[in-house]
Amino acid sequence: MAIPDSGKIFPRIGDDTIVYLKNVVTNPNIEVGDFTFYNDFVNDPRDFEKNNVLYHYPINHDRLQIGKFCSIACGTKFLFNSANHAMRSLSTYPFPIFYDEWEHGMQVDQAWDNKGDIVVGNDVWIGFEAVILAGVTIGDGAIVGARAVVTKDVPPYIIVGGVPARPIRKRFSEQTVEALLAMQWWNLPPEEILERIRFLQSGNLEALRAMTGTPEG
Repeated sequence: MAIPDSGKIFPRIGDDTIVYLKNVVTNPNIEVGDFTFYNDFVNDPRDFEKNNVLYHYPINHDRLQIGKFCSIACGTKFLFNSANHAMRSLSTYPFPIFYDEWEHGMQVDQAWDNKGDIVVGNDVWIGFEAVILAGVTIGDGAIVGARAVVTKDVPPYIIVGGVPARPIRKRFSEQTVEALLAMQWWNLPPEEILERIRFLQSGNLEALRAMTGTPEG
């Protein structure tokens, strides 16, 4: 049995709509884990940085971090801090951006409110055309519904949806979530994950825990 290879760009033979994302990003401020994929049936998925990571100006040094084994649906957008306009000032007009016209000595990055980086955990599923705003952290195992607008942090293994996104329900019991977070199966070598897929898919936590050597809580 072949060992899965995270070094490919197109992991499915004959399918150019899905890419392993880490192999198509070049921006040093975007970090993507192994086997995380992006699907785009509208645009070339290799253009993820241009079409999906928006207002990510180098001057701001903000980062997009995405974990391993995430599923990112077509049209997902990550909106960074430069999309914001300064709320603390008397005008929301971004004068510093147009410094050639309005030179006044203010730093360009003071034209907007900085919320922070965007961090997506491992095994996260982000639905069709969801929008993730700057400063948001999405926990391991969470699910973001289609066309949701995520403005606040999402805890691990929670399903959120809507505009703005709100919790819909927990995926599992607290005990199961604690076990999965302790296990961190996504950090196992691919050949060991391959041996455990049947347990991951069937929801057999006890068998998965036994193979992984994770003690009961």
